[in-house]
Amino acid sequence: MASSDRYDKLKEQVALLPLSPGVYQFVDRTGTIIYVGKAKSLRKRVSSYFVQSKEHSAKVRVMVRQIVEIRHIVVGSETDALLLENSLIKSLQPRYNILLKDDKTYPWIVVRREPFPRVLSTRQLVRDGSQYFGPYGSVMMQHSVLDFIREVVPLRTCKLNLSPEQIARGRYTVCLQYHLGNCKGPCIGAQSEEEYGRLVDMVTSVLRGDLRPVRQYLEGEMSRAAAELRFEVAQRYKQRIDALDNYAGRSVIVSAKIVDVDVFSLLPDDDVVWCNFVRIRHGSVVGVSTVKLSPGVGADERDMLTLAIQHIVEQIGGGVLAREVIVPFLPSTTLLFDGVTFTVPKRGEKLELLEFSQKSARIYRAEQLKNLEIRNPERHTERLMNALQEALRLDRPPRHIECFDNSNLQGAHPVASCVVFRDGKPSRKEYRHFNIKTVVGPDDYASMREVVYRRYSRLHAEGAELPDLVIADGGKGQMGVIHEVLEALGLDIPIAGLAKDDRHRTAELYCGYPPLLVGLRPTSPLFHFLTSIQDEVHRFAISFHRQKRSRAFIHSELEQIEGIGQKTIETLLHHFRTVEKVRTANPEELAGVVGPARAKKIREYFEK
Repeated sequence: MASSDRYDKLKEQVALLPLSPGVYQFVDRTGTIIYVGKAKSLRKRVSSYFVQSKEHSAKVRVMVRQIVEIRHIVVGSETDALLLENSLIKSLQPRYNILLKDDKTYPWIVVRREPFPRVLSTRQLVRDGSQYFGPYGSVMMQHSVLDFIREVVPLRTCKLNLSPEQIARGRYTVCLQYHLGNCKGPCIGAQSEEEYGRLVDMVTSVLRGDLRPVRQYLEGEMSRAAAELRFEVAQRYKQRIDALDNYAGRSVIVSAKIVDVDVFSLLPDDDVVWCNFVRIRHGSVVGVSTVKLSPGVGADERDMLTLAIQHIVEQIGGGVLAREVIVPFLPSTTLLFDGVTFTVPKRGEKLELLEFSQKSARIYRAEQLKNLEIRNPERHTERLMNALQEALRLDRPPRHIECFDNSNLQGAHPVASCVVFRDGKPSRKEYRHFNIKTVVGPDDYASMREVVYRRYSRLHAEGAELPDLVIADGGKGQMGVIHEVLEALGLDIPIAGLAKDDRHRTAELYCGYPPLLVGLRPTSPLFHFLTSIQDEVHRFAISFHRQKRSRAFIHSELEQIEGIGQKTIETLLHHFRTVEKVRTANPEELAGVVGPARAKKIREYFEK
């Protein structure tokens, strides 16, 4: 590959990178990953390698000349990027990385399995029944969490053996922490194991990301202190609540409980299936990949999952599966995977890992579709139009689409709007607003009937181009109204309807008359395209309705002034622009616009 062609290809890849945090990988001509890095913003960080800079070392310049491909993995935070980078470097050993030693570990917080458990910092994971939380991206982060817990919850920090027998012997005395209020003295029997256990449960809830128990505790203590007029104490609890609001939950990139698993998720599309694969070894993510598969004819999701696992294990996974595999549903057969346990999680860390895999698949699919649209927009549009034609059973691709929506507030200021899409793109110069003229009160069906008749009777009379598809922002009722109008005008235009659920989200697509429900995946590009049309017509109608209400309010306010007519109102608004500026104008300014007599009336009105 010529140097200029390689550079142009890399520029395209950099332009398609998201601004999200994540990990990037540089690949050479042999397909070997030569560098792994982390970034707060993938696009900004990676683009810096391809800018001439004196800060670039000779080693960086040599590395950049070897790059032929850029891969990336999007994660949720900078901490996740740091942990994932660590895992990948250990696994891949890239040539141009500063390789980390295998014994490099991150700090954890452990709740010891012992009488009156202590909450401590550790770098060693010992399978002794203790609870481990983390890891944390830095010691500072871990210490801030521990300091916060110790400030809020009075737990012991001593190394004493607080077995019931030792406490009963009375061998211990309280230490300074007891006198400072940081410990309630379980060593002398001043605190029961049950009461201490409730405090430990509160700590573990915080470490799991559930802040509600500690928030209730802090708010209760703050209210109690305020009621007793101990305002300084109440303020300290208020500061702890503020610190709680800034508390960041732990990462799902590495787990103390999940050691060696593989995770597969499936994302079906119109004519392809995206399958994501996450490999976890020794509690760390060592690989994330997404492949596009052709589902074939008549294959259901369980068959697709089986074939996807086979394909990925052979092509990416080195022919080996973990003993436990996390999946969204069971494959069609498990006989092909001897000794493997398939888990369909419902809650907990395994579900979080499955959701991470599903998110990665969605991001990869969106990037591939965006790549297709940028590199070949005509092909992308053609694919979208053909898919819409097939879904709605149309005679030809709907390259000219019009969509209608009504807007009113309890019947006041009724308006309607029409948006036009050509070749999948909004044609804003063809958008139209309509003031409802013949309908009294909030009657959406009558308003739709009037607007559709006005629109297409005029186009028909003028011999103008008619749309390939009319979409109603509503269900079967609105479609029926449009069908009646078009039939009365003798026009044969296909009709579709977009209905919403109780949460005002696009939920169903109907076509034809009588309307038939179209089966369409909510995750498909076609469904997203139709949703964008519905959102656009709704936005256009609402904005027009707001303008009309605002204009009506402005006129009604000035119309209250005795002796001021419509012509004077228009003169005032033309000069001052807003009612507020008319209100604050001095008599000389008003007199210069409408004369002394009217200016006096306006000042007297607003001064009252």
